[in-house]
Amino acid sequence: MRPGICWRSVPEAVIGADQPRPESGARDPVVSSDRDALILVDRSDREIGVLDKARCHDGGGILHRAFSIFILDDRGRVLLQQRAPGKRLWPGFWSNSCCSHPRSGESLGVAIRRRLRQELGLECTLRQLFRFEYHALYGDRGAEHELCSVHAGHRDRDPQVNGNEISAWRWIEPAALDAELADWPERFTPWLHLEWHRIRRDHPEALAAAGSIRD
Repeated sequence: MRPGICWRSVPEAVIGADQPRPESGARDPVVSSDRDALILVDRSDREIGVLDKARCHDGGGILHRAFSIFILDDRGRVLLQQRAPGKRLWPGFWSNSCCSHPRSGESLGVAIRRRLRQELGLECTLRQLFRFEYHALYGDRGAEHELCSVHAGHRDRDPQVNGNEISAWRWIEPAALDAELADWPERFTPWLHLEWHRIRRDHPEALAAAGSIRD
């Protein structure tokens, strides 16, 4: 395991008014809570305890298990989401297709399938690309300190998003995402920067093969 990466971010509003937006989340189910019991791990991904989500993200954060997903369509475009304004950390920022945490007693695979259905209304075959530790501070509002498994897969249809979690979504060409990350880095979550850089560097096959993956 490589040493963790620390990233500092200053809270600010991020606007994406020209992008497709879901309907109001008022009728959508609530699928996450600060009371969710997350899995604490060491740097080798050994479970060492359980703690509620709120306290996992207080202060500098406590290392916990997480996952991050990149969905691609037949054209090789990547599905991005804009985080809902009610999010405690990085509200309104653009991020990858889906990210979350397994809950206590829940396997990674079960958690991933649950979250894809709850957040995007999708089912998808995925493969794990890598796992890494990162530490991202969001001003004085809290932090992410995660041992995160990064996965990629294919689904050639638009999502049906949960408005409580997502305020906008879009498909984007990889080259266009490269350009936006370079030109407007402040619009994107720190984990998207880190994960996308590593996918581009170490896993180009994940993008090239997107159109041939079937579930």
